[in-house]
Amino acid sequence: MSPRRLEPVDAAFILPVAFAGMVLIGVAAVAGQLRGVAVLALTSVLVAATSLVAEPLAALPLAVVGWFTVAGFSRAPYGDLHATGTLRASVVLALVAVGAVAAGTLARRLRTAQARYTMWAASGTLDPVTPDERRPAPTTRARRRWRLRPSAISPRRLLAGLALAAAALPTLTVALTAVRPHLALVDDLLLYLLVVIAVTIVGGFWPAVLAALAAGLLLNWYFTPPEHTWTIEAPANILALLLFVTVAVTVSSIVHLAARRSAVAVARAGEAATLLALARTVLGGDDSPQAVLDHLSASLGLAAELRERSGGTWIRVAGIPVPDAGDVQVVPAGDDLRLLVHGDLSAVSDRILDGYAAQAAAAFERQRLRIQAGQAEALAAGNRIRTALLAAVSHDLRTPLAAVKAAVTTLRQTDVAWSADDQASLLATIEEGADRLDSLIGNLLDMSRIHTGALQPFVRPIALDEVAPLVTRGLDGAERLRLAIPDALPLLAADPGLLERALANLVGNALRYSPPDRPPTLSADADGDRVTVSVIDHGPGIPPEQRDRVFEPFQQLGDRHTAGGVGLGLAVAKGFVEAVGGHITATATPGGGLTMRVDLPVAAPARDPAGAQP
Repeated sequence: MSPRRLEPVDAAFILPVAFAGMVLIGVAAVAGQLRGVAVLALTSVLVAATSLVAEPLAALPLAVVGWFTVAGFSRAPYGDLHATGTLRASVVLALVAVGAVAAGTLARRLRTAQARYTMWAASGTLDPVTPDERRPAPTTRARRRWRLRPSAISPRRLLAGLALAAAALPTLTVALTAVRPHLALVDDLLLYLLVVIAVTIVGGFWPAVLAALAAGLLLNWYFTPPEHTWTIEAPANILALLLFVTVAVTVSSIVHLAARRSAVAVARAGEAATLLALARTVLGGDDSPQAVLDHLSASLGLAAELRERSGGTWIRVAGIPVPDAGDVQVVPAGDDLRLLVHGDLSAVSDRILDGYAAQAAAAFERQRLRIQAGQAEALAAGNRIRTALLAAVSHDLRTPLAAVKAAVTTLRQTDVAWSADDQASLLATIEEGADRLDSLIGNLLDMSRIHTGALQPFVRPIALDEVAPLVTRGLDGAERLRLAIPDALPLLAADPGLLERALANLVGNALRYSPPDRPPTLSADADGDRVTVSVIDHGPGIPPEQRDRVFEPFQQLGDRHTAGGVGLGLAVAKGFVEAVGGHITATATPGGGLTMRVDLPVAAPARDPAGAQP
């Protein structure tokens, strides 16, 4: 059961219905269908039933009009409104109204508590609520809901309506008294009804109810025979006054409800605009729970905090800390999530808070799924690297080790006399295997540094002429590389060591795949604030659909492992180039082959202390 369904019925609905019922009781009494006890009993039942379900404030006009009905129609001659003759009716109706209000309030509280207990039991949130997680009591929440009922009447207009009634009713009474011989009672009723409607338009429902009751008393005293007494001679006049109060309250209720509907529409439009802005924030990509709570704080001026239950303890996962004191509203956002809102909640509806709680919970779950997906992807990438590394260790690293081991074993044989050429050949095999191992292990370590984030480049202005001669160091066939570097090439912003290793891997691949009659080239050219370093070979090239894959770890052309390595050279080169703010791409060489282009930023020109360029 929803606590919202347990609210008392609005007085604007109850009073017209109850007053119409009293008119029917009066008509039946005048027609001789009811005796005095029956009139009192029916009126008491009507007052009790309506006070039981209505707002507590509605009991007062119900009891007053009920007393008027009992006093006027309980016995003949009708219209004896003296207090001495209706003392029993006054006491009975007062006790009935007070008892019905108390019973209705108690029943609503019990049903609200039962509904919340059922809701908490169904959601599994019956755990003790700590002081900083307290939920407002049902009475507090109910009072807040009454304040939240949209109304087109501000306190200033309410006071203006009361002032209008206090001024207009006496003025109209004086004016009608002066022209009393020329007007009938029905004219007086219509003029007073006009004043009541004006009071309704200005001040709303309750000032109109007070004005209607006051107008009824004035009509009774001044314009119904015998005048200047509370007794009314003609039963028709009693019905006319009762009908006047009923019509006046009904018209006031209609005007009041129309104004409320307009205010509801404005409030709903504001809520829709707020939720639309929140949806745009979420759909715009900023869908973290912190962004949702920041939007709540900015839109509603409230402090908000999202908490998750972990191990029996509620932990803040987003938002700003909510103080323990003050008006704290706890909004369930799921089985293990709660939204705590602190501040002035009198103008904030539960729908808005529920919407923010749902969006914050959804954003939190999406954030958790993104983190889990990233962790899963990192684990999968690690597994791929470990698998490829195992394959490399089992083949590519063991091959040069086997060659070195065989050469050393051969040299240590004592029963064979090796010639000088044989010994030189075996030593060359050992040296070549050691160089291959050094290159493979170096690439493996470099890739490990890139993946673990341990790479810390030291970027400074350097000349490509300083790095190019060191690139070919230790490479087989390095003498075949051709250099085409302009003399006027600007300085680069890069780490010399990382750039050297990156270009060495690119040049090593170019030397490996270029035919003997068409050696590779290392060239460079400047374009604005960028310098492009190109390593050009004339080998078999790479198909366009595989050019992006060659930069992945443990990938070789067509996934065919060669004896030259484990497929880390280009991956390491890409990691080093990007670490210094560059970019590397693979393109086709005109006439056949592959060109690796490395785009690097130009170093900023140095300035002297005075601020001028040297």
